[in-house]
Amino acid sequence: MSSPDPQVRAAHSADVRHRRNHSASAAGRGPVVAVTGAASGVGALLTARLAASDEIKQVIAIDERRGDVAEAHWHILDVRDPAIAEKLRGADVVVHLALDLDLETDSAARTAYNVRGTQTVLTAAAAAGVHRVVLCTSAMVYGALPENDIPLSEDAELRATAEATGVGDLLEIERLGRRAPRAHPGLNVTVVRPAILVGGTDTALTRYFESPRLLVVAGSRPTWQFCHVEDLVSALEYAALEKAEGEFAVGCDGWLEQEEVEELSGIRRMELPSAVALGAAARLHRIGLTPSPAGDLAYTMHPWVVSVGRLHDAGWRPQWTNEEVLAALLGEVEGRHTVAGRRLGRKDATAAAGAAGATVALLGTAALVRRARKRRGL
Repeated sequence: MSSPDPQVRAAHSADVRHRRNHSASAAGRGPVVAVTGAASGVGALLTARLAASDEIKQVIAIDERRGDVAEAHWHILDVRDPAIAEKLRGADVVVHLALDLDLETDSAARTAYNVRGTQTVLTAAAAAGVHRVVLCTSAMVYGALPENDIPLSEDAELRATAEATGVGDLLEIERLGRRAPRAHPGLNVTVVRPAILVGGTDTALTRYFESPRLLVVAGSRPTWQFCHVEDLVSALEYAALEKAEGEFAVGCDGWLEQEEVEELSGIRRMELPSAVALGAAARLHRIGLTPSPAGDLAYTMHPWVVSVGRLHDAGWRPQWTNEEVLAALLGEVEGRHTVAGRRLGRKDATAAAGAAGATVALLGTAALVRRARKRRGL
């Protein structure tokens, strides 16, 4: 019998290799997962976890600098670069964590990076044949409203506005995620929404616990649900392995009332009328004295606790309780001093700690405003 045509032999060999690769994957080698923002923060922790997992075949790590996980295959580039499509070839899943939610970043630059980056990653993933993209936003997208159920269903309407730090970007990212499967048939999108994230993070909500007094707006009903970064990473691994799909929240079971937080933290409250607190926050942010807009206050006033039922149904359980995460947060922020979202030196912080009552708080705010105006020559 004559030898097969070279093209037939090549096609047969390719088919054999494909079937071998498929069998290896089916035998437990798992998916190839790409992680953006892989060099730092949550991205670095997830990259290390996936690289150590027997359920993951390979990790593709993408960032603007190389990280510490030697086992990953690194690509150094900006996620807004369309060339990322070529780097994603061969990946089954992309976990997009290259977001800038830094309080000190210019808001326009932050939005441009976050939205353009997500658009590029979704389009590039579809072009590269990736079948799933995992986006990580926040439970803040549900909005903090006085009439919210406790807890909110994961299917609850997203009623947040763009008035709080980065929330407008997160809402737009979720909108892009919903549109992507329609624009790119075959591409699936999973959205993970953590509660207040703790563990090497710096947000308006973690800075709340750096204050000498816990600001409580009169008549409000604060509730606190935390998510330790280790639990978020394990939930993202579930999403990467497709053990949990769709849109789901992640955080500790249950929640803490404001009175419980004050008792556990040992930090006393300072209660202010709503108009005073919101007005002062708006003025301080407007003149550039504090990084947090007045909209951030809503998340310390009204409930936005969410159910984590979908992850529970998938077999996931948090390893941290709200009480444990609060204790970890207090340990992290020890020695830091913040008033109205602005970090202070020790001298200013000592004065603030001795302040008692709304009148002194307002005088302190007025003094900060006067000091800022004096520096600017106003």
